[in-house]
Amino acid sequence: MPLTGGSGRLIGTWRLISIQFELADTGERFDLYGPHPLGFLILTEGARLMVILTSADREPPRDEADGAALFITSVDLAWHPAWNGTEQTRFFKLDNGMLSITTAQQTHPLFPDRLGRGAIWRRE
Repeated sequence: MPLTGGSGRLIGTWRLISIQFELADTGERFDLYGPHPLGFLILTEGARLMVILTSADREPPRDEADGAALFITSVDLAWHPAWNGTEQTRFFKLDNGMLSITTAQQTHPLFPDRLGRGAIWRRE
C-alpha cells in the first residue's frame, strides 16, 4: 500500500471525525459508533496501519465482571474474526487535511445481508 503520493503524505496520526456504514442499495447511513465516535488512525513509513475506535458514550465498567470483559479477546488482528487472514482493499482520498478512507463494498456484522462502506479522519 503506497502511503505517499501526489496529493500529499498520508503517514502520521489522524483523529476520527465520523464512521458511518453507507448502504449501497439505499444510500442510508448509520453511525457505527454513535454521532461522536472516538478513534485514531496511525499510518507508518513501513506501510502499517493501526486503528482504534470506540463510542464516546461507552459506559465504564460497573463491577469486576464488566471490567474483566473489556479485556477478553480471542481475535488476532481484526475486530471482526471473519476478516483475519484476508486482504482488505482501502481507498484513500486526501483533501484539505481531511482523509477519507473507504472500503470496497462489503457486508458488516450489523448489516450481514447488505453492502456498504465509509470513514472520515482529520490529521492530528
